[in-house]
Amino acid sequence: MSLLEVRNLSVTFPVREGILEAVKDVSFDLGAGETLGIVGESGSGKSVCVSTLLGLTPASAGMSGSARFDGEELIGRKASEWRRIRGRRISMIFQDPMTSLTPHRRVADQVGEPLRIHRGMSRKEARRRAIEAMEAVGIPNAANRADAWPHEFSGGMRQRVMIAMAMISEPEILIADEPTTALDVTVQRQILELIARLRRERGTAVLFISHDLAVVAEVSARIMVMRKGRVVETGATAEVMAAPRHPYTRGLLKCHPALHEPGTRLPVLEDVMQDGIAPTAHTSRPSPEPKDGGGAT
Repeated sequence: MSLLEVRNLSVTFPVREGILEAVKDVSFDLGAGETLGIVGESGSGKSVCVSTLLGLTPASAGMSGSARFDGEELIGRKASEWRRIRGRRISMIFQDPMTSLTPHRRVADQVGEPLRIHRGMSRKEARRRAIEAMEAVGIPNAANRADAWPHEFSGGMRQRVMIAMAMISEPEILIADEPTTALDVTVQRQILELIARLRRERGTAVLFISHDLAVVAEVSARIMVMRKGRVVETGATAEVMAAPRHPYTRGLLKCHPALHEPGTRLPVLEDVMQDGIAPTAHTSRPSPEPKDGGGAT
């Protein structure tokens, strides 16, 4: 049995024009210690899909389907029931650490908060563990910087703080939602290597969300491509990257800046999808069981 089993998950929102289908019949599995990359442009439903797994969708959202975590159904849980799971067994790294961190609280207090909430630790013990977690994610002089404010850290260091906060409770699943957005290439590489190392050392399963297929390929054993709320292609990373079957996946690859000379005008995504296949057609392929527990580095 997979650690996480999602079947026919659909999420809708009421809008002025009627009902918006943000996620449509999405199904996937995630094994312990595995990394699954979820790729798609803005508005493809990636973040809505994973937010549902944490009970973070608005009360107005309509949901159907199933999402079973370690055999327990997540869909339809009461807000009070999420306390046992969110931040303890499933954690999330959000896109923007500056807005996700509380500006008027010191960094170590925020990193150690999950331990005080979920394990009842004292402030002193939680602080000690927070400093250890900050050291583990590569924050230099962590003991001296524990009482710093979020704005005193660089963007890359704030993202490391978010990773420390997400990992301090040793969750079984880590959701990384665009964790390298707005970071320079060097810091981006460091963050990707850090997430991959934590997965290897702790056996944490990872859902890695991004609009960038090449970035996801760095850390994921399998890839799931989403467009307009649907899964259009899924499979082993090496196979999808070498021979994508769906025109949308091929379009994402062709639009990647690394494939073009500097200064070249990038192609429009719709223009490179001229295979005559419906944009929402579902293409999948079998993927082998990961031999080493999941993600590639």
